[in-house]
Amino acid sequence: MAYVHLAHDCILGNNVVIANSVNLAGHVTIDDWAILEGNVAVQQFIHIGAHSFIAGASLVRKNVPPFVKAAREPLSYIGVNVVGLRRRGYSDEAVARIEDIYREIFVRNTNVDRAIQSVEQSMPRSPERGIILDFINNSPKGIMRGLAE
Repeated sequence: MAYVHLAHDCILGNNVVIANSVNLAGHVTIDDWAILEGNVAVQQFIHIGAHSFIAGASLVRKNVPPFVKAAREPLSYIGVNVVGLRRRGYSDEAVARIEDIYREIFVRNTNVDRAIQSVEQSMPRSPERGIILDFINNSPKGIMRGLAE
């Protein structure tokens, strides 16, 4: 769309939607099916996960995990991108698993490391769990804030 800036070395996955006036600094990675509404600004070396949704006029300074909706200032978790996941064929069971994982990470815990341990110990293995935990474990600069913070 109009007035979008993609700086050097950005990597965009398939079916990414970038609305008007979005600005990506260098070395930003956006995975498949992510949606960035208008006027979003993304800091360099940020990774935005698959099927995520970032609300308009957001400033992205930390990595955004897959399957989530993000908004506010500072950028925070506001839920799971349920509408997008259902449009892409995710089952109700898969969406529920994703919601349970993020409830543990972003709502019940203020410490991401403890939340990850809790998810690993208390939730069954699933493709969604693997994708989420791999993303977080490979985010050395950290992920966005949760509701409890």
